[in-house]
Amino acid sequence: MRFLLRLLLNGFAIIIAAWFVPGVRLAGLAPAIFAGILLGFVNALVRPLLLLLTFPITLLTLGLFIFIVNAICFALTATLVPGFELSGFFAAFFGALVVTIVSWLLNALLADNSNNRH
Repeated sequence: MRFLLRLLLNGFAIIIAAWFVPGVRLAGLAPAIFAGILLGFVNALVRPLLLLLTFPITLLTLGLFIFIVNAICFALTATLVPGFELSGFFAAFFGALVVTIVSWLLNALLADNSNNRH
């Protein structure tokens, strides 16, 4: 249940990114939710492999290359979801950054609320 909620929060974060980042376009609510679900799976399955393959570059850049990996995962999601489009690399980069920040904030609020109930 918690995993499904996180996927839906990803969809909401993608809507926020489409609102704030020029070049990130959504055709409606359904592509946003589907993109959120797919982004969750891409982050769970593809991102660890990319992090492993790019580990030397990540070390040389003191971890900053992880932002590029996030942009790649975001762009891969946009490629696979009809109705979710990116205009280029910078749209993917800043879109991924906004999604990361919004998801982090929403998950922190969710964790805080679940801690208050117990």
